[in-house]
Amino acid sequence: MLAALARHRHFARAAEACGISQPAFSARIRNLEAELGTPVVQRGNRFIGLTREGEVVLKWAGRLLAEAEGLRQEIEALKGSLSGQVTLGCVPTALSFAAGLPARLREGHPGLVLRIVSASSSQILRGLEEFGFDIGLSYLDQPFPATIRATPLYPERYVLLAPPALAPRPQGRASWAEAAALPLCLLSSNMRNRMIVDEVFASLGLTPAPVTETNALTVALAQAVGGGVATIVPERLATGLGAGLGLVMLPLDSPVVEKPIGLLSLLRDPEPPAVTVLRAEALLLAK
Repeated sequence: MLAALARHRHFARAAEACGISQPAFSARIRNLEAELGTPVVQRGNRFIGLTREGEVVLKWAGRLLAEAEGLRQEIEALKGSLSGQVTLGCVPTALSFAAGLPARLREGHPGLVLRIVSASSSQILRGLEEFGFDIGLSYLDQPFPATIRATPLYPERYVLLAPPALAPRPQGRASWAEAAALPLCLLSSNMRNRMIVDEVFASLGLTPAPVTETNALTVALAQAVGGGVATIVPERLATGLGAGLGLVMLPLDSPVVEKPIGLLSLLRDPEPPAVTVLRAEALLLAK
């Protein structure tokens, strides 16, 4: 219940999610507070937030719920079946890869549902630690806590997508310097992909001035299709897409930049079977 309240931040919606009336929901929260001997919810005319004690309870509740789900999955696996939902937090630039996972899961485990959530790399780490995500698909070019297991999948390379009128040439390759000279639509500066792009430009002494910034790759693609800007996206995303959108795709070199993409999960023993299965399918898909 506390997890539902923290997620919905509204008593009535949290009660509905739990399948009980709001008075019954509020009574159970008060019973929990009485049992613990401390308030866990900050109350006013409406829900304000959790107290410090409530945050501690929420953290432990998330762990207990995750362990209970892992137990259920392991029992099911012994019976030869696996069902339920596994939540994958995915950086936007890897969504095209993640989109190939549900079909693979359905082949061997038709009862297992993959929920894909677009999130930044920092949100993915926090989601894993708070048990909001079962597994993450993110950049691996940074140090991780000792509690995190990282599984490399593939290198992310970058291409310039531009309308024909802006493209430096109709085919071949483009340099980062040529890209910097174009009107660009890039991802928001707080996103890891944008940080990587900015680092490359800075290493070359280039200071492009994006005309548009967005936290959604679909917006960047739509802007490029509109003809007024170019954008920089991962090669996996652009392959087979640029021509379909009427855009010119030019792999970026001088330098060629690669960043590792892979899976992140909490080190748990035993590991939930759904996480193990998803990792195995992702490794096969990446080959």
